[in-house]
Amino acid sequence: MKDDLDGIEWRISPGLSPYAETLAAMEARAAAIRAGEAPELVWLLEHPPLYTAGTSAAEDELLVPDRFPVFRAGRGGRYTYHGPGQRVGYVLLDLEKRGRDVRCFVSGLESWLIRTLADFGIAARSESGRVGIWVGHGAEEAKIGAIGVRVRRWVSFHGFSLNVAPDLSHFSGIVPCGLGEYPVTSMARLGVEADSDTVDTALRRHFPEMLDLLRCRN
Repeated sequence: MKDDLDGIEWRISPGLSPYAETLAAMEARAAAIRAGEAPELVWLLEHPPLYTAGTSAAEDELLVPDRFPVFRAGRGGRYTYHGPGQRVGYVLLDLEKRGRDVRCFVSGLESWLIRTLADFGIAARSESGRVGIWVGHGAEEAKIGAIGVRVRRWVSFHGFSLNVAPDLSHFSGIVPCGLGEYPVTSMARLGVEADSDTVDTALRRHFPEMLDLLRCRN
């Protein structure tokens, strides 16, 4: 599926997308955006089970090294898991024209996911000092979405992951995002039945609001 929104390509890939090939395609697209040879891109997909290591990943946070393939992602952050049932969004925007403010961009991603989850009756939030999306309080507090971005020549790439209905036991092979004291949850664990199509529709609905957050900082 391909369509257009404010000059931005909206792409949804079916099935499971191999990570190495996806990463190479994303980096090539980021370079093409900077060169003015391709439009900006929001790319929604799922990966087969794997772990990725961000630029701040510590080796002792990979608890089961041989469980799944491990990839050096080049994004910010630490170890994350990707797998079936998790919606991954790669967001390639030209921040040269949308605002040279990486913190604003990350905040926009957080707000985008929070508003998307609200459509499903999930009260999610961001937390100061902890990048990502959180639900619950006290003993019930858990992480439902992760954010890890990179900006090269003011083009963003990588993006977010949202736990729709993944196998949460797969997270036990790492210390997710270096925050071992907090569990990981999903929409399914919270009692919400949703599939990728309904989540994608909600993401599309709220994407213009994310763009508005970037515009207000220009």
